[in-house]
Amino acid sequence: MKRSLTSEYADFVTSRSRLVIILLLVISAVIGAGAIVGTTAEGQIGQAGIDSPEQAALDRIEATYETDDAVVAQVVIRADGGNVLTRESLVKSLRLQQELRENESVNATLRDGTGMVGIENIVANVAHSHQQSSGSSATGNDSGNNTSMARQGQSSAPTLDQQITALESSTDEEVETYLSRILDPDTSVPGNEPTQFLPTDYEPGTTTADARTTLVFQQSPSSSTTTTESVNDAQLVISSLVEDRFDDAFVFGQGLIDAESSQAIGDTFIIITPVAIVLLLTVLTIAYRDLIDVLVSIFGVAVVLVWYAGIQGWLGIPSNSTLIAVPFLLIGLSIDYSLHVVMRYREAREGALDTDDENVGRRDPTTAMRLGIAGVVLALATAAFSTAVGFLSNYVSPLGSIQDFAILSGVGIVAIFVVFAALVPAVKLELEQFFDRRGRDRHTPAVGVGSGRLNRVLSGTATLARRAPLVVIVLSLLLASAGAYGATSIDTEFNQADFIPQDAPSWMDSLPEPFAPGEYEVSENLAYLSDNFRQRGEGSEGQILIRGNVTAPALLTATDDVVRNTKSSETVVIGSDGRPAIESPTSVLRAVASENQTVADAIAARDTDGDGLPDRDVAAVYDLMFNVAPEQASSVLYRAENGSYESARLTVGVQGDASAQSVARDVRDISSTIEQDAPVRATATGGPVITAVVQSALFETLVEGFAITLGVILALLISMYWWRYHAPGLGIVTLAPVVIALAWLLGTMSVLDIPFNSETVVITSLAIGLGVDYSIHVSERFVDERVRHDSLAETLGTALEGTGGALLGSAVTTAAGFGVLALALSPPLQRFGIVTGLSIVYAFIACVTVLPCLLVVRERVLTRVA
Repeated sequence: MKRSLTSEYADFVTSRSRLVIILLLVISAVIGAGAIVGTTAEGQIGQAGIDSPEQAALDRIEATYETDDAVVAQVVIRADGGNVLTRESLVKSLRLQQELRENESVNATLRDGTGMVGIENIVANVAHSHQQSSGSSATGNDSGNNTSMARQGQSSAPTLDQQITALESSTDEEVETYLSRILDPDTSVPGNEPTQFLPTDYEPGTTTADARTTLVFQQSPSSSTTTTESVNDAQLVISSLVEDRFDDAFVFGQGLIDAESSQAIGDTFIIITPVAIVLLLTVLTIAYRDLIDVLVSIFGVAVVLVWYAGIQGWLGIPSNSTLIAVPFLLIGLSIDYSLHVVMRYREAREGALDTDDENVGRRDPTTAMRLGIAGVVLALATAAFSTAVGFLSNYVSPLGSIQDFAILSGVGIVAIFVVFAALVPAVKLELEQFFDRRGRDRHTPAVGVGSGRLNRVLSGTATLARRAPLVVIVLSLLLASAGAYGATSIDTEFNQADFIPQDAPSWMDSLPEPFAPGEYEVSENLAYLSDNFRQRGEGSEGQILIRGNVTAPALLTATDDVVRNTKSSETVVIGSDGRPAIESPTSVLRAVASENQTVADAIAARDTDGDGLPDRDVAAVYDLMFNVAPEQASSVLYRAENGSYESARLTVGVQGDASAQSVARDVRDISSTIEQDAPVRATATGGPVITAVVQSALFETLVEGFAITLGVILALLISMYWWRYHAPGLGIVTLAPVVIALAWLLGTMSVLDIPFNSETVVITSLAIGLGVDYSIHVSERFVDERVRHDSLAETLGTALEGTGGALLGSAVTTAAGFGVLALALSPPLQRFGIVTGLSIVYAFIACVTVLPCLLVVRERVLTRVA
């Protein structure tokens, strides 16, 4: 679009302004109807599917093993400095279980069979067994007999009512005795290991603990008719009932996480919307100093948001937390475009644009708008294209929510260009003509033009660019180098805990209703759970699939060595007995042998080195284990129909708040150790490992998109400046400050400990588009002014005072719009606001300091060459 084309476009908009208004309002109404007739249901951020060996291993495990696919809610009972193993506390938990069973909404989601289990059930079962058995062997003669304990545990399981009756009829001393028996390290209790319900710092053998957990198993929506909504709602009911019964307790589950996340988003909008509106109106009022222009700008923003909502509805894109930031982004960019349009019009109206005659008088509205639009539309089009590329490059992501983000953002940019390059100029022209006919003098100069403090600041940057361009460039490069160096140490790991809402700052507690935020405890509860217990539920454990000669004695030895040698780990849960939470064929074989003498004898007959494991004929021992404990055996071994053993499985309990990459690294270390010591193939998998694989692939894809964005924009700028001015080097100069500002941003992220992962790489890729927007306006204005001025000083001064003022107003408005998200209660929104706000500030600084210096150096080099 050369000057003649821009002039023709400006002539069309100004000569047919009413037609433009009617046409675009009709189009806006049609597009906006999508918000009413379209579908925009709530959606989840989701998990991308990546073909990988880890995913294939997990699919095989789910297809061949008796995997526990239940949803698990963990009820944690605490007594800081007290004891949660008293008879009264245990009875309370049993009463809670009974109440949950009687609640229809909760009971409908509970898994058949073992819906709830905790140490209270184990103690109650032992109490019932003692009361049913003849004599007093449980408290007298057989006090040290492990076989007696096992026999009692193997009696038919009592009902929940029977458990409550048994425990209530027991004395405190009897409960103390039962606890000492089942918690004796030398005693084997069939079924659930009691210490798994106690904290990892529990002292083995004692009968007191300051916390315990009860597991509530719910049906998985993926394998039952139960819906995710009903499961999550049931967890909220469970949490309410727990709070009613216990002074210090909480429930942890996905339903609680989702509820608090939704609440955080709602509270965030209630809190930040008034702040954003006040900031927006304040900055616009200062920038425009004219109520009519403020209203016109807000009108344009409203139309853009109508397009956004309509397009989302027509495309059926579901809402999720990732898309919440898009309206803020569109509002900020809309203000940017509006400022450029209005300020160019004002310059033209006052006779300060596109003229060599310093004495030219005040122009009429039509001529001023024609000159203003002609002078800015190409820069707007180029900025819109480059910014849209920055957004749309994220469409290469395999994650559906990121693709939706890319589509809505990219289409939103197109809407902004159409509205502010056509509709808003036409509306403003009609208003200006209306007031002009009535003799209303609307003499308001553009920001930065004329005299004033801002004018002196912008003139000072022009003077600095002329007098010491190399100093500024060197300093900016040194800062960029420091930023790039800091970026090498930036965290690139993905941690799901970073997405859980944090408790609101204390100052927000004083806010009046309805602005006062709710309480957010899930993050704190997750930290406590991870520090003290093993997290349960779908996708919460690492797994290792072992294939090959799984009956080799070396495999049992290797898995036993892994357990023995993993005494400390960053992510693997270490139990109160000092052993890692790893379940393997070895651990199950030992557990079954401790309960069944036949299996124990079979192992002893084949144990040649005294380690308690068979050293020959392992398949026969496995067969025996399947006969006496098929459920336990099938959880770690897969036996085909012909009786051969095709694979084995390890489950690894990991910290719930550890990053996916850290978990994957530790689980892979375990699998590689097994492969080294046994003739098998071991593949690390499980929920956290799959998340790490997906996030790593996603990160690589987004970085590729990041590079594509830079490449496409660079090619566009080089082509455009070669086509218009035969100066392809100007495209490189225009993009250089954007890259420098990006390096500053990465360095700041490192200092602020903001990770550069699949979430924030999306944000930083947008920084390119935003920065190019500013840079193009400065370069375009410099080239235009250079033609009209003989002096480089006048060129720089006019360009920076004219465009710099609009850029400053835009930067302040946009940065404030994004920066207000730092008040968000949702961590992803906080990071989005902080990173995007910083990127805007850095882009503005680079464009009014570094870019003028680069233009000056380029000008002087070309002059010397010529």
